Amino acid sequence: MQKKWIVLILGSFFVGLLADAQPHQDTVRLSLPEAEKMFLDSNFQLLAQKYNIDANKALVMQARLWPNPNFIIGHTLYSGTLNKFFPTGSNDETTVGLSQLILLAGKRNKQVQIAQANVRLTEYQFFDLLRTLKYTLRTDFFHIYYLQQSASVYNDEIRALQQVVDAFAQQEGKGYIAEKEVIRIKAQLYSFQSEYSDLLNQINDVESELRLVLQVKPNFYVSPATDSAALGKLDPAAYPLPVLMDSAYHNRTDLQIARTTTTISQLNYNYQKALAVPDLSLSLGYDEAGSFLYNYYGIGASIDLPFFNRNQGNIKSAKAQIASSAASQKSTQATVEENVAVSLQKAFAQHKLYQTIDPKFYHDFERLLHEVLINYQKRNISILDFLDFYDSYKQNTLQQNTIQFNRVSAFEDINYYTGTNFFN
Repeated sequence: MQKKWIVLILGSFFVGLLADAQPHQDTVRLSLPEAEKMFLDSNFQLLAQKYNIDANKALVMQARLWPNPNFIIGHTLYSGTLNKFFPTGSNDETTVGLSQLILLAGKRNKQVQIAQANVRLTEYQFFDLLRTLKYTLRTDFFHIYYLQQSASVYNDEIRALQQVVDAFAQQEGKGYIAEKEVIRIKAQLYSFQSEYSDLLNQINDVESELRLVLQVKPNFYVSPATDSAALGKLDPAAYPLPVLMDSAYHNRTDLQIARTTTTISQLNYNYQKALAVPDLSLSLGYDEAGSFLYNYYGIGASIDLPFFNRNQGNIKSAKAQIASSAASQKSTQATVEENVAVSLQKAFAQHKLYQTIDPKFYHDFERLLHEVLINYQKRNISILDFLDFYDSYKQNTLQQNTIQFNRVSAFEDINYYTGTNFFN
């Protein structure tokens, strides 16, 4: 009879394996390059930021335009002498004027320079958004992969324990199995099921974030396809700190944003000083009969006298803004240097921990898992040894997946903080 329930357990176990091997209908297996291409093609945040770039380029064109000339014409509305509206002939008066504003002190050029700097700023903001979203995509991609590896361990163990419980249920009351063993295994099964549910919730949360980055429908479920051999070859020693730091100085978009903001502050200061210089207005005029002579043609010029308003307040404010932007730039640069140095240290630490793992250990553990199940069914080992091994197998696999994800995540941090894909 003992052989009978062993056969039942093993038969149910392998049937469960085949059932769980079937993929979800809404699951899409993607490689990282495929996910990145989908992201670049469909993300609405990037599309919105691209429109901001186009909008600022249009403002450059606007800044290059000259002020429109001003045309004015006047005619007699009512003659009190003739008691007549709109008199004509020798009894009317017509005036015509044409004026053009001339911007002095290079105001137009300074406006163009500010508009061009704002275009660069918007472009850097676009690339900074791209850098941030790609970092989210890549870390979520690998996080899902290793969480799914952990979930498969729970799935295998839960399935095996469930088959044992089911087989025990068929033998209930026949005296072959002690009740306390059934209770212990059920308790372990319920514990695994609870942990597995929490893990699935975590996977769903990360999947949700990834879907938002990819801008896909809620029923889209990503199954990451990774190159484990390529990931295993990643080495933090491939790029020394000075190389990473130099790349960050040139490619960190948040640092470029800080530098461009300082440049815009300087350009605005120059523009505010130029506004202190009044603009010149040139005019041409014609007066039919309102002057000391008929058909008078005149030329004129006008300019404000800068006695009271010399734009002092705006100039002082713009100067203070330069100091504020420069301080923010130094702070951003210090942050960049710290980010790069710490991310490299973290990569070395995680890589060193990863190298302590014996590549054969996981496969040996996995092979022994099935042997332990068979030996327990044959009563060669106790229930305590059986459950202890299952728990150890789970803990070891989860730990290995965590170590591998932390290592890959450390390399992604280096890519993110340097603004360069050193590690792919």
